[in-house]
This record gives sequence, structure tokens and C-alpha cells, in this order.
Amino acid sequence: MCGRTACTLAPDEVSSASRYRDRSGRHRRPQWRDGDMDKYRPSYNKSPQSNSPVLLSHRHFKKDAPVDEFVLAAMRWGLVPAWFKENDPSKMQYSTNNCRRESLLEKKSYKDPLLKGQRCVILADGFYEWRRRDKDKQPFFIYFPQSKHTLPGSAGTQCDDVKQECLSEDETPKQEEDKEKETSWTGWRLLTMAGLFDCWTPPSGGEPVYTYTVITVEASSNLQGIHDRMPAVLDGEEEVRRWLDFGEVRSLEALELLSPKNVLKFHPVSSFVNNSRNNSPECLQPVDPNMKKKPAETASSKMMMSWLKSSTPTKRKEPEESSTAETGEKPTAPKQPKTAGPMQQWLLGKGTNKK
Repeated sequence: MCGRTACTLAPDEVSSASRYRDRSGRHRRPQWRDGDMDKYRPSYNKSPQSNSPVLLSHRHFKKDAPVDEFVLAAMRWGLVPAWFKENDPSKMQYSTNNCRRESLLEKKSYKDPLLKGQRCVILADGFYEWRRRDKDKQPFFIYFPQSKHTLPGSAGTQCDDVKQECLSEDETPKQEEDKEKETSWTGWRLLTMAGLFDCWTPPSGGEPVYTYTVITVEASSNLQGIHDRMPAVLDGEEEVRRWLDFGEVRSLEALELLSPKNVLKFHPVSSFVNNSRNNSPECLQPVDPNMKKKPAETASSKMMMSWLKSSTPTKRKEPEESSTAETGEKPTAPKQPKTAGPMQQWLLGKGTNKK
């Protein structure tokens, strides 16, 4: 399953990080589709209905473009089928944020785009998943292995990468070096997830809307302890090329690329990410899941605490030694304050923690 992602790179960085090889083996840097660069917003906490960067064949937008030439587009998360008759996509009666690889050919919403070659790659720093145990939900951030232990966000300083060649027969060594510098990427390695897309136009008229769904498979062995499903990850440039090149790789053959891959890393993160409105680096920073959490204060608990403090009797003064000697009477033992009741103990944080 995949219900939340992070993609923190700026639009031009996404382009640099998404370089690919065409059929001839040459490295290419994809350009953004006209107008789509402005639709994409980097985020540490992307949820369905937001726009994400998607890589796909340029042929889907330009009929005379090579099939193995890829472009970047900003697409809405949650596939709306081309045949959907309502004017409001929120009236879809079922979720299309994810689709199971096992049933792609059984549901019209996904079968039509698949057979038309409408395959895409969703790009992200990584995705979030929640491990559920009883009433406890522990979020994790899951991503491709990186060469350096640095969180995503800035370009060129996060991980070492092997510089790849992007050569042409008539280029001079200097031109080859310049092009290599332009196309090589030494930042965070983006996660590449297989998906399907469709183009829907509101029946009442308006601009066509491009939407996508993330294909899921059974979880790999190292992720099964978190969740039983995971996105269908495409590992490496060749798998990305074959998934997107619908001219060379037919639909049923492309499906063979989608299987659980035991290649991802993960770490626990704060429950701060649970709220999709939270959008800061805290969402994906590693935390210690064993650290005890303090009970959250509420307005009523604060009011009760204030009342309990104000109503606690003040401690009486001890009798002075001189007065004892004069009277010869035995000093009265000071009264011990009452033991705090269960409610007060809880409010004061002294209650026994249940294990």
C-alpha cells in the first residue's frame, strides 16, 4: 500500500535526478511538459489529490515524438477514468490511489489504461507506511539505499553517484565532458514506482485532468513486518525504460517487471507525519520508537490541574524549639498531606504507566 509520499526536490532538481537511457543507451535528461513545472510543489508530506512528478513517454502528448523519449508531468494522485461521467472526481465510489498488480486486468478503471500503454513512473524521495500493532501506529519512511546518510532536500551534496556517459559520435571530448556534468546527478536517489495514468475531461467542459494510480504488489521480506503491501518499485534505469517504452514492451510483458523487490531501506519517524497538513523536515527525520511519549495536555486537563493546585492546603509551620522548652509539652507531629488521588496522580504524571 502507498498512501503518503515525500518529494522535496525543486522542479529543476527533479529533472536532473530523473535522467534515463533511451533505446540506444544514451543518457537523456527529461524536460517538464509545458506548464506542468508550475503545478508541482515540493513537499515532505504528499497525500492523495495532490500533484506529484510523473515520468512518461512524450508520445502520449506529442504523436510524432519518439516513444523512448520521456517527459515530466505534474499529475493528480488518484486515477479518474476517462469514462467517468460526473463533474466532480470526489464522487468516485471507490479509491483509486493504489491498484493491485494481481487484478489490473479485472477492473475496467485500470485495464483500459494498461492496454493503451498508459504506463508511468511516479517519482518520490520515498513513501510512508504505518505499522499497526493493537492500538499503536508507528510510521516509517521507506526509500532507496543512498550512498551517504543524509536526508533528502538539497541537491548535489547528499550521495555519491557514478557519473554516467552521455555521448554522441560527433562530439568533442570537451562537449562530452560538459554534457556529462549536465546530466549526472549526485543528490538523493529518487524512488521510482510503477503506475498507470488516464486523462479525464469534465462532462460539462473544462481542461483535461491527468491523474494516476500507484501499482502495488505483496511486500518484500524486509517490509512484511510493517505492511503486507508495497509499491511496485522499478529498480534501475533499464526497468524504468522498459516500463515506459510501450512501443517496444507490450503490456503483459511489462507486468513481469512488477514483483516484490527486497531493495528498500527504512527508518521509524515521528507521528508528526500522521497529519497530512504537517509539511516540514520533521516528517522524515529518524526517531527512537521506544522513547516514551508524554500524555498530551488538553484544555480540560489544564483547567483541572490549575484547580487542584489552587485547592491544595498549605503546609503548617513546624513549632519553634523555644516554645517547646517553655511549655514542656511534647510537640505535636505535623499532619501529613493526603495522598493524591488517582486523577491527580495522572494529571501530575505520577500515575503508574501501563505496560
